[in-house]
Amino acid sequence: MPGIHPTALVHPGARLGTDVEIGAYSLVGEHVEIGDGTRIGPHVVLAGHTRLGAGNRIFQFCSIGEEPQDKKYAGEPTRLEIGDHNVIREFCTLNTGTAQDAGVTRLGHHNWIMAYVHIAHDCVVGDHTIFANNATLAGHVLVGDFAILGGFTGVHQFCRVGAHVITGIASVVRQDVPPFLTVAGNPLAPHGVNSEGLKRRGFSAEALAGLKRAYKTLYKSGLGLAEAQSAIAEEAQRLPELEPLANFLATSGRGIVR
Repeated sequence: MPGIHPTALVHPGARLGTDVEIGAYSLVGEHVEIGDGTRIGPHVVLAGHTRLGAGNRIFQFCSIGEEPQDKKYAGEPTRLEIGDHNVIREFCTLNTGTAQDAGVTRLGHHNWIMAYVHIAHDCVVGDHTIFANNATLAGHVLVGDFAILGGFTGVHQFCRVGAHVITGIASVVRQDVPPFLTVAGNPLAPHGVNSEGLKRRGFSAEALAGLKRAYKTLYKSGLGLAEAQSAIAEEAQRLPELEPLANFLATSGRGIVR
């Protein structure tokens, strides 16, 4: 049987997996689904059409699945989907999506979400990310796998943060950040390739050298963006590790930090 504290209020329509724990004074709404082995701390609100996968841990005072902070929202049954084995620390807020987008906010698997993080409506966050305290995503933001957002990082709506990116403390992201970069500041500026992070994830010396060459092409060569993009796309045909960067540059809608 699930370990539900006597003071927790769980709607009869909620769906709970095996070995779920729900702490004191937490609220679980009618349309919430909680996967096996997930642990919900005290004073947590799980609302809306929200699905949590297996093995998650939600700490106290989080608000998960509430209505989006969007004036256009009119009560549509939009969703929040959270994958498996995520840690979400104290005072985090994750909202459902809006009808103006796909109608769903998504958080993937194995993410480490520290205290006071906000993930707004229609955001899509990949796997193995780390959001340090007070990192904030506005609506419709995409964050790639293994990205690390430093404390107090703010990401403007509709921006993309590529895979393996790391941002410095109090970074302000107003344009897309290509994969593999280290960026910091306000205004945001690039500071090279995230070499240490990539080494830890098993990138070869050849791949790292290729990414550093691509960085110089994009930021140090004096080429225009279109020319640099073309050169990186050509190099990616020889070095597959550059393909995510080439594809990202080809599909950027807001322009890139440069």
